[in-house]
Amino acid sequence: MDNSWLQLNLVEDEEIPLFRTALLIAQDEYPQLAAAEYEARIDGYFRQLRTELSPALLPAAQLQHLNRFLFEEVGFAGNEVDYYDPRNSYLNDVLDRRIGNPISLAVVQLELAQRLDIPLQGVSFPGHFLVRLPVDDGLIVLDPYQKGRSLDETELRSRAQGYFDAAREIDDHHLARMLEPASHRAILTRMLRNLKAVYSEREDLARAVRCSDRLLSVDPHQHEEYRDRGLLYLRLEHIGAAREDLRRYLKLEPTAADADAIRLQLAEISSVPARLN
Repeated sequence: MDNSWLQLNLVEDEEIPLFRTALLIAQDEYPQLAAAEYEARIDGYFRQLRTELSPALLPAAQLQHLNRFLFEEVGFAGNEVDYYDPRNSYLNDVLDRRIGNPISLAVVQLELAQRLDIPLQGVSFPGHFLVRLPVDDGLIVLDPYQKGRSLDETELRSRAQGYFDAAREIDDHHLARMLEPASHRAILTRMLRNLKAVYSEREDLARAVRCSDRLLSVDPHQHEEYRDRGLLYLRLEHIGAAREDLRRYLKLEPTAADADAIRLQLAEISSVPARLN
């Protein structure tokens, strides 16, 4: 495994370079990817924006200019044709094709905002990943998938409601919690989980396992990933690796809701011939 991956769980969240690590995810799929070329492209966008933006502008006005540049001049957009195309999660593809999913587009937006000292933050909202800008009288919340469109409180409640029981009211406190800023570690985790879900749905189990590996590199405290990876290994008939991961999951989460089911699974594979290891 690349040393950069090994080091991720050793550093504080604010030390994780979001854009560069997102390129690292893409490098798994594209081993010959020249990360420096994509960093140079972002740097070119930054230099152009820096010459156009007046430091006297308020952050909200600067963000409006950034969005106009990204989504109108350069032409970044959400992939409306194939939302679940894995290329939507690989940053090199997003930069080359100028289409992506909400979180990959947000990573581009966040990287430029950071370089421009615009205090933009990611939001791990249900459904679409969003971004937020704190302002004096509250928050501006935007959807990168819809070209940085601003979302009001009514629409945010409506979007959130679709992911909860209809009888459950989304009160102010609950909405505020859903709009809390996402850490770099949380953003990378969501990117990898999106990819894992896509590959699992496509029965591309080897790539799904790779996503689980990377999730554990980003945050080894995601204990459910040992379970998920173990079950993926089982489907790939890597029995020894499956046993190891499932046992580790039970050791870390002995009272989990699915612990008995996992114990039963382990009992069933204990007699599988060693030749399948």
